[in-house]
Amino acid sequence: LLALTAFICIETIMECSPCEGLYFFEFVSCSALVVTGALLLLFSLNLHTRIPQINWNLTDLVNTGLSTFFFFIASVVLAALNHKTGAEIAAVVFGFLAAAAYAANTYVAVGTWRASGGQQSGRQSSDYIRARTESREVVHRPEIQRLDA
Repeated sequence: LLALTAFICIETIMECSPCEGLYFFEFVSCSALVVTGALLLLFSLNLHTRIPQINWNLTDLVNTGLSTFFFFIASVVLAALNHKTGAEIAAVVFGFLAAAAYAANTYVAVGTWRASGGQQSGRQSSDYIRARTESREVVHRPEIQRLDA
């Protein structure tokens, strides 16, 4: 919600003189909003369980970590290059609040990732090991005979 509010604030600005900071902030807030929204949708609808090959704990950690870093940098740049208009000041404030929220989520994601041992989940990793073991076992079937014998 903070990323959405920051994005709305930055979109209300009608004119700017050096626009690089504004464009960078707009890119960061839109990207964070889209990626986080997509991950939220995946987790909410429990669709992430259909793709067990992806380490979702690590994916969430990377998303929140990068969003924290880029929101903080974009907020600092916009704070340094703004024209003291109300929309720019509000965007900077919500940008720093979004960076703080992403930082808190990064802390939680690191704990979750460490608790899982860097793997997706215990059940999925044991299923993988069981499947590998079963695929290596040779079943002796009398109906299959070697041609060279």
